[in-house]
Amino acid sequence: MDDGARPLWRQRDFGIFWTAQTLSVLGDSFALIALPLLVLQATGSLARMGLLTAVGAAASVLAAVFAGALVDRVDRRRLLIACDLLRMALYGLVPLVWAFGPRIWLLYAVLPVCEAVGMLFAVGYVTVVRGLVDRSRLTEANGRLNATAAAAGVLGPLGAGLVAAWTGPAAAVGVDAASFGVSAACLLFVRLGKRAPDGAERPGHAGLWSDLRTGVSFLRHHPVLRALTALLFVFSFLTLGLTDLVIYHLKHDLGRPDGTVGTVMAAGALGTIAGSLLVAPVRRRLGFGPTWIGSVAVCGLAFAGLGRVQEVAAVAGLSAVFLACVGMAGTCSMSLRQEVTPEPLLGRVTSAFWTLQYAAAPIGAAVLTWSAERYGTAPVAALAGVCCVLIATAALTTPVRGA
Repeated sequence: MDDGARPLWRQRDFGIFWTAQTLSVLGDSFALIALPLLVLQATGSLARMGLLTAVGAAASVLAAVFAGALVDRVDRRRLLIACDLLRMALYGLVPLVWAFGPRIWLLYAVLPVCEAVGMLFAVGYVTVVRGLVDRSRLTEANGRLNATAAAAGVLGPLGAGLVAAWTGPAAAVGVDAASFGVSAACLLFVRLGKRAPDGAERPGHAGLWSDLRTGVSFLRHHPVLRALTALLFVFSFLTLGLTDLVIYHLKHDLGRPDGTVGTVMAAGALGTIAGSLLVAPVRRRLGFGPTWIGSVAVCGLAFAGLGRVQEVAAVAGLSAVFLACVGMAGTCSMSLRQEVTPEPLLGRVTSAFWTLQYAAAPIGAAVLTWSAERYGTAPVAALAGVCCVLIATAALTTPVRGA
């Protein structure tokens, strides 16, 4: 039985890669909870939490400018391993320094670098999946990766909440650092096939801006990807600060402890599991357009209610619905790019797509959290949710509808 017909879990290299990413996400979900809690613990400010998110996102956008060109030029497996090892070292500094007292400046120094390295890893990740499975199974493979990553994300926030409650949020960041070391060790055993000659131009000695223009040009000439880029530009602006908003709502508005924050985030990860497992059959049945548009619309409805509900169970439920639909829309979008982009261009196209998608997101995160601290989480979440529904409505007038 060849790899195209063999179940994904029985394909050796994909299986090892699958394991590595699941372990990495398990630890990374600790940092998702721990870093905002560190800021909130030291400052008590939602705006400072949002500023940290914005700084990290800005570094990620900046890295996206050159990430694709680098990924298309170098050995991708070695790049992923190097990214994991560097993040292990940087995140490992946080609990060491925090042992001598809170140092907020360290988070503003470490997180941007880690987010930039994470962008390099993410672009490489997309291209590696394309090289590990048959093209016809990309949506299935991405769904499986997202589902098991989300399963790890259930345990991660729960563990982060418990560790934060027992020993403080800094220790949870240390678990994240260790997870990157395990991921790097697993990647040493992954074998990637040779890059297929799709007839597209490989990067030569052109400058970074030229490489970025190559990716942008491909997006501009593909009607569906062009529309998706514009729609996701607005969606990312509205939603990047959601995690900070939920944490602040639980801690400040509802007066809940760190353990409850971890439980709610774990419940949200269950939604991601459901969305990741459903996306392949739903897309086969409904098509790309209805799946993506419907997911974004439901995201908006869930977001609109997050700031108004007062029961922890309701917050957890809406978070799960939101993340389930984000997972479905994101998996559809990534799979489509992998399917239609020539392999030698995939890094640069992914890089250009994410650069444009997240270009305004750091500003959005800062504005969202500042507004919520000033005017309250309920009206800000409601306004952002309504805007997300309008994005889905606008998509009905674009080529995304019939894709």
